[in-house]
Amino acid sequence: MNDNLIFSDEAGAALMAGEPVVALESTLITHGFPYPANVETALAMEAAIRDEGAVPATIAVLEGRITVGLVRAQIEHLAELGQQGVRKCSRRDLSLVVGLRQYGATTVAGTMIVAYMAGIKVFATGGIGGVHRGHPHDISADLIELGRTPVTVVCAGAKSILDLPLTLEVLETQGVPVLGYQTGTLPAFYSRSSGLPVDQRVDTPEQVAAIANARDALGLLHGTLVTVPVPEADALPQDEAEAAITEATRQADAAGIHGKDVTPFVLAKVLELTGGRSQTANIAALVNNAHVAAQIALAIAR
Repeated sequence: MNDNLIFSDEAGAALMAGEPVVALESTLITHGFPYPANVETALAMEAAIRDEGAVPATIAVLEGRITVGLVRAQIEHLAELGQQGVRKCSRRDLSLVVGLRQYGATTVAGTMIVAYMAGIKVFATGGIGGVHRGHPHDISADLIELGRTPVTVVCAGAKSILDLPLTLEVLETQGVPVLGYQTGTLPAFYSRSSGLPVDQRVDTPEQVAAIANARDALGLLHGTLVTVPVPEADALPQDEAEAAITEATRQADAAGIHGKDVTPFVLAKVLELTGGRSQTANIAALVNNAHVAAQIALAIAR
C-alpha cells in the first residue's frame, strides 16, 4: 500500500485481502448537499455498497492526511466544516492541502487519483464535470483525469447543466470509452436519457469487468466511464429539467458568474426551480450508482 495514505481498518483489511472495494468522493459532503442530507446520502451510498457485498471507502484529506475510508465521525466532522473549512481537491490541490495540512474534499478527479494510488479499481459518484455551456474552453479537470488514470467510474453521466455533446467530444479526444449501463444513450443526470449515443451498451457487471480487465491487461492508462440512468421513479422529465437548467444558466451569465462558481450557482437555481425534485433525483442516482459500482467491483475481483 502507498505510504502517503492512511486507511481505515475496514478499507485497509479489505484491500490487503484482495476483497472488492468501491471508492467514494467527499465533495458531496462538503459542497454537494446541505446538512443533514449530505451525511445521510454519504452513509446511504456506503450502505448500498455493503449490501452488495463490497467495502466502501470514502476519501478525503484530513489535516493534510489523505484518508481512504472515513468513519462516521469523520464524515460528520467534514459536514460540520462545510465549504468554508474544506478545500475542493482536484489534481492541482492535493499537494497544497497535504503540504499545508489542510482539510480537503476530493472531487471526481481527486478521488480517481487517490483510488488509483490505493489500488481501488472502481469509484461511484453522481455526475462528472464536463464542458460548461456557452464556455467551450471551460473544461473540467474530471475529463482530463479520466484520460490518464485507469479507474472505472460509475456515474449518471455528466451533470446535465453542462454542454453534453462537447463533453463527449472531449472524452473521445482523451481516449475514454463511455459505456451505457443497460442503455444505448448517455443519461442526462436528472433525466434518464440525453438522446446522445454512448460508445458501447453493456448490460451486466461482468461485461464492464471484462472491459476494465482488458484495459489493464493492455496497459492502457485511461479511465472507463460507466453511465447509469437515474431510477425511473425519481427521474425528472427531460423537458422539465432542461427548462430549469436553461433558466439557471441564463441567470448565471446575467450575474457575471464564471469558472468554478458556475456549477454550484446553477445547481442551486435548478434545485429552486424544480421545487427540490432535482435533489431527489440526484440522491437516487448516487445511491443507485453505488449499488452498480459494488456489483462491478465484485465482478472484477472474481
